[in-house]
Amino acid sequence: MKTLLRLEELMLFILGLYLFSLLGISWWWFFGLILLPDIGALGYLYSTKIGGVSYNLFHHKGIAILVYLIGINLDINTLKLIGIILFSHASIDRVFGYGFKYLNNFKNTHLEKLDN
Repeated sequence: MKTLLRLEELMLFILGLYLFSLLGISWWWFFGLILLPDIGALGYLYSTKIGGVSYNLFHHKGIAILVYLIGINLDINTLKLIGIILFSHASIDRVFGYGFKYLNNFKNTHLEKLDN
């Protein structure tokens, strides 16, 4: 089952690549921004709970899709880009087993408990 879920996330990452290609901007933007959603982990500097909440906000695909759709509706490429980056980042993270964080421990995710 874990392999099937990871393959599904890989396909969603590829969808993100496709959506990015429709923006018509340089691929350097994609590769330069793809790790930016991990800024949500900075909340862990304050506390595990704040870190879990901020990390999960930056890795929530529903929020990513909402931002992208607002960008489409308002025809704002920057919002489309933000949505695509958030979506693609969350998908590739899940390919590698990084999921939503429980609020008790960074290594305790909805997909699995991460090793040291």
